[in-house]
Amino acid sequence: MKTEFSPAQLANPDIAEADKILRACVHCGFCTATCPTYVLLGDELDSPRGRIYLIKEMLEKDRPPTREVVKHIDRCLSCLACMTTCPSGVHYMHLVDQARVRIEKEYARPLTERLLRSVLAWVLPRPGLFRLSMILARLARPLAGLLPAPKAATASPSLLRRIKAMLALAPGSLPASGPAGGSVFPALGNRRGRVALLQGCAQQVLAPRINQAAINLLTRHGIEVVLVKDEQCCGALTHHLGRDDDALARARANIAVWLKEAEGNGLDAILVTASGCGTVIKDYGFMLREDRDFAAAAARISALAKDITEYLGSIELQPAQQQSDLVIAYHSACSLQHGQKITHAPKELLSKNGFVVKDVPESHLCCGSAGTYNILQPDIANRLRDRKIANIAKVKPDMIAAGNIGCMVQIAGGTSVPVVHTVELLDWATGGPRPGLN
Repeated sequence: MKTEFSPAQLANPDIAEADKILRACVHCGFCTATCPTYVLLGDELDSPRGRIYLIKEMLEKDRPPTREVVKHIDRCLSCLACMTTCPSGVHYMHLVDQARVRIEKEYARPLTERLLRSVLAWVLPRPGLFRLSMILARLARPLAGLLPAPKAATASPSLLRRIKAMLALAPGSLPASGPAGGSVFPALGNRRGRVALLQGCAQQVLAPRINQAAINLLTRHGIEVVLVKDEQCCGALTHHLGRDDDALARARANIAVWLKEAEGNGLDAILVTASGCGTVIKDYGFMLREDRDFAAAAARISALAKDITEYLGSIELQPAQQQSDLVIAYHSACSLQHGQKITHAPKELLSKNGFVVKDVPESHLCCGSAGTYNILQPDIANRLRDRKIANIAKVKPDMIAAGNIGCMVQIAGGTSVPVVHTVELLDWATGGPRPGLN
């Protein structure tokens, strides 16, 4: 794609990066076939190619984002299926992230939307506040039925529609809190390694059982696990809301505490059980590439970050203690298969440990969770969820496995089939308890 940025514009590292990305695009349109919003809506501007044109015009002409640009960028899930499909290697993620930052800085959203986004950006990265909000949402959930139902899906859902979506996502009960930051879990037997385990934000409130399963599994196999003190939200939630100042501040804080731990007691890896977080942490090196004080450290942390299944594939697990005939529908989270290019390891681990693993038809399409997307764009998100659940039902599973808490909550909201994390099944297979849902 031909670009027309001026030399002055190209002096900006972000514009120079955008120029490189745009020039890689050859207009082939392969991305349209795998873009969830294009598949659903059929609008060229709701495809990666269409959004690329909108972003190109906005950046080249250095214009404030228009309402039309904002509508179509907001509809993007950042599922990154387009990057898996693209034969030219267009790095759409870095382009749409840049567009979101510009929108956040230069576009005046309606007051109610600004308030909602501010609340999400403030509450979700803070587990204490998030827990409180879930308690309040649980109390208010019976009132959700009194809120008016939308007459039709809309590109700009009302505040009430979004509140209704939030209440629908709230769980009926909350589990007890998991272990605190600073906890260390010694390896059982001879120590074979030492890792940090990301504590997460929403996950430690909604499903601390996931990290507990990871801790049990790792220590059983000789890996010492530390929950690093003073660790923060990874920044993914605010990063995808275009609030990069907040996201980068969190990244820097995490880099500092993780490096201190690595240089003190040593770390073989920083393990992540929420793949949406893992994709962003692995991108810290790019996000902070222009930061003189943090660029090298960020690159080092990105290199240490691994998805839990990525790491488990590198160590020899004990033979499965039982041969299960349970059929597991494996839902491949977008952030894992498209963002981190991890596709086979989770399924291979499950298969080797006695489970019957079935691929889900249209596995490349997003379930509609996408961070805060199922709150901000609930109508599109629900259509994607229903499509995903219909495809899952085709394989007639006993359980559904996934590697991302957002996907788990989204899918569980539309099916009675138990939804568990891949690591819970692996823990069970090698001597841990059968996965529960609390």
